[in-house]
Amino acid sequence: MENYILDINPIAFSVGPINVYWYGLAYMAGMVMGLFYALKIIETKKEVCKLSITKRNIDEIFIWIVFGIIFGARLGYVIFYNFDFYINNPLLILSLWEGGMSFHGGAIGVIIAIISYSKYHRIPVLETGDVICAVVPIGLFFGRIANFINGELWGKETNFSWGVIFPNAGINPRHPSQLYEAGLEGLILFIILLVIVFNNGLKKKGLISGTFLFFYSFSRMIIENFREPDSHIGYIVPNITMGMILSLPFLAAGLILIFRSLKNEYS
Repeated sequence: MENYILDINPIAFSVGPINVYWYGLAYMAGMVMGLFYALKIIETKKEVCKLSITKRNIDEIFIWIVFGIIFGARLGYVIFYNFDFYINNPLLILSLWEGGMSFHGGAIGVIIAIISYSKYHRIPVLETGDVICAVVPIGLFFGRIANFINGELWGKETNFSWGVIFPNAGINPRHPSQLYEAGLEGLILFIILLVIVFNNGLKKKGLISGTFLFFYSFSRMIIENFREPDSHIGYIVPNITMGMILSLPFLAAGLILIFRSLKNEYS
């Protein structure tokens, strides 16, 4: 069986001189679908879970979150993954269409947006965080699909039949680690959180946020073993990547939130 050779144009379509990239469409799709799902959660669970947050709050906070994702993810990539390059080429920081976004940076941006908005509107921070975390896997799914289309963040070389030959990564097939992440951190995590939401898990403040942070971080640390480390960074120490290191505090925070939510339920 021949390996698949990636041959997808990162430009979805053009309008005159303006190119519309799959990367941008993926982010837009994730945000729009996430917004609709968050509104649906509020509609169906507001009374039974005694939520303070309203549909209007969701509409408003999504604007904050969009900026948090974009600025946080881009600055996170610049600081954590390619600081020396961008400090010498600062104008390229704005070249979002070329890729280069950090989940951990985006997560920090979203956390800041959630805390700021919730404090300003006097809404419980964990309640807001739980609703937002329930929908984040949608964006992660589309974002990783966009990474695959862009032929970036590819995996290590493999002999498996499902290996993909990425034109920018040589002639040998590699793990499509972007699709692994789309499936594990996107689809499967979405289903797990959907089950928690369906079973009124929003009553346990912090449970969904904690589950998201823990499962994402644990999954990311596993997939990093199949993913080619950034060539300009490599391994921080043998077999340990920057992605693994950045995932550790999020994993710890997730465990703390899970234990606290369950403790409060049974106390």
